[in-house]
Amino acid sequence: MENSNKKLQQGVSAQVIKRLPRYFRYLRLLLNENRLRISSGDLAKMMNVTASQIRQDLNCFGGFGQQGYGYNVTYLYGKISEILGVNENYQAVIIGAGKLGQALCGSPVFTKRGVEVIGLFDNDKKIIGKIVDGLNVASIDTLGDFCKKNRVDIAALTLTSKNAPLAVELISSVGIPGIWNFTSYDINQTNTNISVQNVHLGDSLMMLCLSLREKYNNEKEHHSGGITE
Repeated sequence: MENSNKKLQQGVSAQVIKRLPRYFRYLRLLLNENRLRISSGDLAKMMNVTASQIRQDLNCFGGFGQQGYGYNVTYLYGKISEILGVNENYQAVIIGAGKLGQALCGSPVFTKRGVEVIGLFDNDKKIIGKIVDGLNVASIDTLGDFCKKNRVDIAALTLTSKNAPLAVELISSVGIPGIWNFTSYDINQTNTNISVQNVHLGDSLMMLCLSLREKYNNEKEHHSGGITE
């Protein structure tokens, strides 16, 4: 399956690949609403893109649609799930069992995308031994032994940024091939053979604050009568 997915992605732009999770999310919503068929036009309205963009994107992977019929939602959802590796039964551990780690462990974000959380680790003696969502928080020192007994595909980093570099070294040494990084420490993927996704929640919040600032400033200008002489 992995090799076939690589072949499908050859020659496909990074921007198209990045849009696939969005297709996955909207198709999942359609399935939850028992929608079995949808046109590119209706899907475009839902996703706030053009129908042409959707057809171009999906044609990169074989099209999946039929003229006059549209898209079979179940089939398209299955194919995109296959391309994204949702059916690969990946297993993950969370390193950092603080508030963010515990919230992430208890959220459905993993299971909805075919990933099972099988371990939770920390270096704080006050947290080690605590049960979170059915998992026992283990010492980070035991991660190596855990990986020898279990296949671990993903390590989600939710610890402090100052501890992130050491955690990355440990992850590399125990052979975990993927990192989902929630710390403010940017992991340079070019310096490691590990696949990395850096998630900066603070950056996203700041961009929202910037957008609000511009919105409020525009409203003030509007109420004050615009530009004054």
